Amino acid sequence: MEVRIGLIALGITVLAFFSGMLGFGVALASVPYLSLFYPDLTRQVQPMSIALGGVTGLLAALGFARSGFVLWGYAWRMAVVAALTAPAGVWLAQRVNPTLLWVLYFVSVSYLLYRMVHPRYVEKRSEVPLGIALLLTVPIAIYSTMLGVGVGFLLVPTLIALGMEPKRAAGTNAVVVTAQSATAFWTHLPHAQLEWGALLAAILMGAFGSYWGARFTSLRLGGKQVRWTFALMMLVMMLYKAWTLVRF
Repeated sequence: MEVRIGLIALGITVLAFFSGMLGFGVALASVPYLSLFYPDLTRQVQPMSIALGGVTGLLAALGFARSGFVLWGYAWRMAVVAALTAPAGVWLAQRVNPTLLWVLYFVSVSYLLYRMVHPRYVEKRSEVPLGIALLLTVPIAIYSTMLGVGVGFLLVPTLIALGMEPKRAAGTNAVVVTAQSATAFWTHLPHAQLEWGALLAAILMGAFGSYWGARFTSLRLGGKQVRWTFALMMLVMMLYKAWTLVRF
């Protein structure tokens, strides 16, 4: 057990470091990694990944807020919407075939990785339409929670596409992720089969890795190299997970 917890903590540290450098929550990268240690996607992996995403999202929100990058008029309203709708994603996850969940995860993350290494730039608007942002938060929160990840991988590009400046989109998203993760984790708890020591270690090291990843980003390391390294890491994990699904 101690070896497994150590490996989980080490892997989450590395994934959180790269996620922090790119401004992502660690939940997205942790799903395929945690599945190497736990066989049950909805009762073991997803509750852990959502808890990780919530804690790192909260820390990110505090940092963004101190820097003035949270648009609170949007953030608190979208957070309420995400918190209210996230339990529907948990309900769906517990009733959908796990293989289908993995297929949806692979497709969604593959699209994200493509957009990450081939970014598109959108012209900023003077005012982002709040009504549209709130409306789109509903399906994004449900779908993201069903996959066991934070809303950020869909919400941030959506807000940017609506005209929000990228740093403010990331800061606003961090608040939404925190609220989404809180209600999603609470909804998962009655059916969760958690190894609490591993969860605590993962949360601590996830926070540590995310913080230092963000610090390294501030040193202006090569963004293109970081994106490609992260994409390759995710690709290797997804290919291995796909192989285990086909094999077994």
